[in-house]
Amino acid sequence: MTLERRNFIKLAAATAAVSAVDTRALRGLSPTTLPTPAVEGWQIAQEASIPLGNGEPPAMQFQAYPGGTGALMEKLWREHGGDPFASTPSRVEPWSGPIPTDEEDLAFLPVHRLSALIRERLVSPTELLDVYMARMRRYDPVLLCAVTILEDRAREEAQQAEAEIRAGNWRGPLHGIPYGLKDLFSVRGAPTTWGSADFENRVIDLDAEVAVRLRDAGAVLMAKLATGEFARGDMWYRGRTRNPWNTEEGSSGSSAGPGSATAAGCVAFGIGTETRGSIVSPARRNGLSALRPTFGRVSRYGGMVLAWGMDKIGPMCRTIEDCALVFNAIHGSDEKDPASLTAPFDFDRALDLSALRIGYTEDAPESFLAKLGELGADPRPLPELPRTPTSALGAESAAAFDFHIAPGGELAPIPEDASEQERRRLGRFRGGRELLAMDFVQSQRRRLIAMREVAKVMEDFDMFATGSGQVGLTNETGHPAAIVQYDFGPRDPEDEGSRPQPLTTTLVGNLFADDKILSVAHAFQMATDWHQRRPPLD
Repeated sequence: MTLERRNFIKLAAATAAVSAVDTRALRGLSPTTLPTPAVEGWQIAQEASIPLGNGEPPAMQFQAYPGGTGALMEKLWREHGGDPFASTPSRVEPWSGPIPTDEEDLAFLPVHRLSALIRERLVSPTELLDVYMARMRRYDPVLLCAVTILEDRAREEAQQAEAEIRAGNWRGPLHGIPYGLKDLFSVRGAPTTWGSADFENRVIDLDAEVAVRLRDAGAVLMAKLATGEFARGDMWYRGRTRNPWNTEEGSSGSSAGPGSATAAGCVAFGIGTETRGSIVSPARRNGLSALRPTFGRVSRYGGMVLAWGMDKIGPMCRTIEDCALVFNAIHGSDEKDPASLTAPFDFDRALDLSALRIGYTEDAPESFLAKLGELGADPRPLPELPRTPTSALGAESAAAFDFHIAPGGELAPIPEDASEQERRRLGRFRGGRELLAMDFVQSQRRRLIAMREVAKVMEDFDMFATGSGQVGLTNETGHPAAIVQYDFGPRDPEDEGSRPQPLTTTLVGNLFADDKILSVAHAFQMATDWHQRRPPLD
C-alpha cells in the first residue's frame, strides 16, 4: 500500500508540474503498471502545453571544441590579438582581357570573375541572370536540379542590384550574382518542400538566415534547388537529380540540387547542407569545389532540422576562392540559432605552404600530395584516427520529425499495403523513438571522447588530406572539410562504363581552421586547371 501511494504521488507531481494532469494516466494504479502511465501522462501534458514542430532547438547544444566554447573564445582572443571575430574583407581583382561573348563561357566563369565584370559594369546583373535562367530552363528537365524556379523574384533582385551598382553602391563580391538555395530553407512567398510530396505546396512565411545574409550581400536568388526527400540521397518527389557529367547516374547526397545545378552552369553557386556527407558526397560526384564548415559557423535558422547537433551549411562552387567569398558573407553567430558562433576567418590567397603542418591518410591521392610538395609543403603521414563513435543521429531526427510521424501525439500507422520503398520512408524516423534517454546521453559522452582523441592525433598538424573524406568521424567531431578537384578521369578505372570527370579529394582542417584549408586548396588550384573542366551536357 505504501509503494502504491508513493507511486501515485510521483505521478501526480509529474503531471501537475506542467499544469495539465491527464486523468487517463491515473487509472489502474499498481506497482507494475505505474511507470508506463506516469511517463505517458507527462508526455501528454507536455505535448498539450508546449507543442513542437521541426525547428525548435533543445536546451542542450553541441559545441565543436573539446574544451567548450568559453575555452575556444579565450584561445581565439589570445591568438588574434584581442579580436577573435576578425574577418579579412573580401576583395575582387580587376577584370583584364577580353569580355566573354559566348554565353557558356560566361556561365562557367567563377564568381570572383563574374563579380569583376559586374562591378566594372562590363556585364549587368540582368544580363547574367538571363544567361543562367536560359540554362536552367534548358537543362533542368534532364537534371531535375530545381524544385522552384523563381524567375520573377530573381528579375526584381537583379534589377535592384543593377540600379544600385549604376548609382555607385556596390555591396561586394556577391552583388548581382545569381545563386540557388537548397530547398530545405524557407523563403517568404516560395514553396519549401524538403523534397517531399507531403509538403509540395507548403509556403513558410519566414526567410532563412542564410538567405537573408546573401540578400544583404546583393546575391540574386533564382531557384530553390532539389534535395533528397527529408535530406536523404538524391531522390525527391519529381524523381532523381542527375549528375551533369553522367546523366545516367544520380547527383548523390541530399545537396544533389546545388551540386548538379552548379556543375552544369545553371547557377553561379549553390548553398548546401550536410549532416553526414551531403555536401561532401555531391561535391565529389559532380566534380565541384566545396566547403563543409566547422559546426556552428553558419546559422541554420529557417532550415529543416535533421539533427541539431550535426547539421551544417556550406557553399558549393566551381572554385575554392568562390567558396571563401560566399562563406565570408554567411558565417557568424545568430541569436536565432543557439549553436552558432563567430570565429576569425582569414582567407589567404598567397599562403606560405611551408609554414603549415599538413598530414595525409593512406588513401590520399599521391598526385595531390606531390603538387603540395612542389608548392612548398612537406606532407607527413597522419597517425591513426579513432573509430567513429556511435551516432545519435537517429534520436535527433526522430525528435525533429515527431510532429510529422506522430501528429497530435499519436504515431501514424504504416499502411499494410505500403510498398517496401514507402515502408522505408515512413519508418525512417521511428527507430530513434525507441532509444533510451540514457543511451543518448552515453553516446554524447563517447562523442566528446572521440573529439579529444582526434585533437590528440592532430596536435602536430593543421590539416590532413584524405581520399575517403573521413565523413562519419569528422561530422561527429564537427571538423571542417574542403573538397578540391585534383585530376580528371573515370572514378573507377576498372569500370569501363565509368565516364571521365573531375576527381576530388578532401582536406580536413583543425576546428575553426576553415580559412587555412581553403587557402591551401586555393594554392593548389592556382597551380592546376582541373577545376576549369565543363561537363559535356549537349
